[in-house]
Amino acid sequence: MKKLCFSFFLLCSYSIPLVAQEEDLLREVEQGLPQQPVYALQTFKGTRLINGHSVETKVSGDFEFIFAHRFGPLNNGIHEFFGLDEAYVRLGLDYGVTDNLSASIGRNSVDKTVDGYVKYRAFRQHEGPGSFPVTITVLGGTAYKASPRKSQAPAGFETVDRLAYVTQALIARKFHSRLSLQLMPTYVHKNSVDRMREENDQLALGIGGRFKITRSVSMSSEYYYRFDVMDTSPYFNALGFGVEIETGGHVFQLVFTNTRGLTERAFICETEGDFANGDVHFGFNITRTFHAPGKK
Repeated sequence: MKKLCFSFFLLCSYSIPLVAQEEDLLREVEQGLPQQPVYALQTFKGTRLINGHSVETKVSGDFEFIFAHRFGPLNNGIHEFFGLDEAYVRLGLDYGVTDNLSASIGRNSVDKTVDGYVKYRAFRQHEGPGSFPVTITVLGGTAYKASPRKSQAPAGFETVDRLAYVTQALIARKFHSRLSLQLMPTYVHKNSVDRMREENDQLALGIGGRFKITRSVSMSSEYYYRFDVMDTSPYFNALGFGVEIETGGHVFQLVFTNTRGLTERAFICETEGDFANGDVHFGFNITRTFHAPGKK
């Protein structure tokens, strides 16, 4: 019995320091972990990649003015001054309803299109408690094609035939301070189409990314692949490359893309240029953010 008691006392004398050491080790590990979620900031600098959207939304109360411009195709030659004689423009205004919800309205000169959308950031990439590996933003929008004029429209062409709708999920991950990648599964519905060339519904998958070169200069790219395309379709998949320059409250982006359209209906479903054949439109995107009163 004495031997048993002595053995138990000896075991306890060794166990108590071990337990204390484990508690100290756990405390050190816990101190090294963030106690609050650490969110990935500026996965992309702006709300647009090239033609399409990024996962970013505007801060609550902020306005963003977007001026997007595309010239004609470079392979038009010197007679059209390599496309500079032509111009296609979209003017847009985004508003941050909340930090995760934006609403926008815009007007594109291609087909005299008026468009609007809402954009909600449902999940944010973060580390720490309940970590999440990606940022997910969902988008829903509509576009109204004002061309042709009512007096020039074919018989039976109604107002509802001018409408198109888009639904997107934007899924992005910031891998480190320089590299971010994004997937864009997309559904577009057009109320009126030429059934000999396309269907009313179009599914597409976009992929894009941004690589930061310096503090204020980045490279970006974007590509949309369309599924179940008819053999008679005259359209191509949209491809674009850009150089992004940040200057204070402005983000200035030089782009090269095979589409002149600046709404999802136009650049996903109706891109007429073949990038490999030189049907490349030079252009630029300029954004200017106006902060809510009291913010800097």
